[in-house]
Amino acid sequence: MSRQRFPYLLAACLLAPALAFPVPALAVALHDHQGGPSGEEPQRALDLPAVTPEQVRAEVSPEEVKALGQEHADEHARTRLGLRAAGEYPQSTRTARLKALTDSQTQLNSALDPATVGAFKEYFPSPDFAAHIAMLPTGKVLLFSFERIETNPQKEPAPTDVIGAENAGRAFLWDPHKGTGPEAFKKVSPPTVVMPDGLNQPRPAPFFCSGHSFLPNGMLGVYGGNLGGNGGSGAKLALLFDPWSETWTQNQDMATGRWYPSVVTGPDGRQLIMSGQSELGWGTPTPIVERFPALNRPVPFAKTDRPANQPLGRFKADAPFTRDYPQLFALRDGQIYAFGRQPAEQWVFDPVAETRADLPPRPDGATRSYGSAVPLPGGWEGPDSALILGGDRDNPHTYKFAGGKWTTEQPRAIGRTQDDTLVLPDGTLFTVNGAYDIRDYGNGPYNPNADLKYRRTELRDAQGSWHPGPVQRLPRGYHSNAVVMPDGRVLVTGDELQQLANNPDITSDMNGTIEIYEPAYLHQGPRPALDQVPQRPLPYDSRFTVTTSTPDQVRRAVLLSPTTATHSVNTSQRHLELRIKAREGNTLTLQAPPGAAAAIPGWYMLFLLDASGVPSTAQWVQLGPAAPNDGTVLH
Repeated sequence: MSRQRFPYLLAACLLAPALAFPVPALAVALHDHQGGPSGEEPQRALDLPAVTPEQVRAEVSPEEVKALGQEHADEHARTRLGLRAAGEYPQSTRTARLKALTDSQTQLNSALDPATVGAFKEYFPSPDFAAHIAMLPTGKVLLFSFERIETNPQKEPAPTDVIGAENAGRAFLWDPHKGTGPEAFKKVSPPTVVMPDGLNQPRPAPFFCSGHSFLPNGMLGVYGGNLGGNGGSGAKLALLFDPWSETWTQNQDMATGRWYPSVVTGPDGRQLIMSGQSELGWGTPTPIVERFPALNRPVPFAKTDRPANQPLGRFKADAPFTRDYPQLFALRDGQIYAFGRQPAEQWVFDPVAETRADLPPRPDGATRSYGSAVPLPGGWEGPDSALILGGDRDNPHTYKFAGGKWTTEQPRAIGRTQDDTLVLPDGTLFTVNGAYDIRDYGNGPYNPNADLKYRRTELRDAQGSWHPGPVQRLPRGYHSNAVVMPDGRVLVTGDELQQLANNPDITSDMNGTIEIYEPAYLHQGPRPALDQVPQRPLPYDSRFTVTTSTPDQVRRAVLLSPTTATHSVNTSQRHLELRIKAREGNTLTLQAPPGAAAAIPGWYMLFLLDASGVPSTAQWVQLGPAAPNDGTVLH
């Protein structure tokens, strides 16, 4: 959760960059909850109660004085004390904020062409903040986070430093086929556990700020979480969500606690778990790498393969990251590429030899906060490069790693942290969400009023150029998330502070919100149709047939992996072109990816696309373990 460290306090004193793109109807935006015209000093979010000098000096730590100076540290202390004493955030303010954001979004986007930049079409309440998200192979979406301890968005709502029963997790499933009302959500609480905090108080597992990725059978492995106390202590939890039975199971604890770890699935179907703050608390990142399943345990490929109480295995090489949530990707050479937040912490891991090798330092030379990264589409052979994007509010450049070296690519319009960037079915990229820093949207920490630029989405075309997209309704920064759905739309959610600040009824059980973005391809004419796909797992390099009632429209076939994300980390993204080997009437013969290094084993969304990139609604297919290709065509 948010850590009020001194660099972030110092960040509140810096001026936000000027708006970096042209915006239609900009006059509306200049008063969009920013306290005054653009370029003027923002108004205070609220009138803070007076505090005594004795209270201020008791609040300030020596480390803060050393970092900021006495006067500046006192100023921050007065602000913190005033916020604590300010009382509840009024419902009238929440209601007015949401109305203003809704009105400005409508006006700002009214001049935009959905066929060019897409459009935001739906916005509805959700029962969860969705600090974590997973697009499941059942077509349902798993949302999970924590039980809030505050409703005031100017305070920390997450129980990071809480021990005992209040430090608890929660999870929900959204079924898009049931609509957008409360009945479309189902509570799927994690296992009840007793954490080793000395209080012996059972509660739903506090798995927030964990790491996760998919196993080949579609189940979601979730590792780590919040033990509570000491600025963020890592839990040793190892959990599994089964999308087929919609239940959780627990495996044996990890060797070390992990708060903010990253997890990636390799070509063998096993997950590698790296980094995270240990059970000792903030400032103790663990270098230990663990693997699930352990090498002496089978990899679960079938829906009925459900590991429970299974051990993890120790990977021989360490991963000495000094910052949490590194970006991990399995590229087409079968290696695991690990891009750390520190410029020199760039490594590649061999999952077979269990070794680590150095990669060249990232050329920006700066520490990056939470920001997105994606493996770039690489045709039918799978991705061979990755693009590092956000995480530096002052640097809009993007950095590509390919062939053992870095290149500086075309920049986005602004530098932003806490963003989410997705690979769409047509191979283009979409950036949504973002902020100035942790809990800071341009007007200081814990101030919900956001600079407009962080609501503006960005689009990257096939040539690598970025263009402004439409404005989302809520600004969403820390703990924001987004995933591509089987119908080609994008689900956007997360950021508990903004959801609390804009809740139309804070007394209800609908704590979060979901917004749906329709990419431009959904406004460019009729979709191709994908009618039937094989129901058996597809061996690598095999040929299989699908049927379509619109064969003349189809020009491409694409596999897109379902993704699971948190804190701008989405290690599951993968886009592959499938070779169309034959056409006969309404039947297409396609060729599966050449091997597990090209396409990690597991479930994928299969899209058919027309010449303009308009996708069908996807059907789910599973790539199974490697098997000899005997020439059989699967139907």
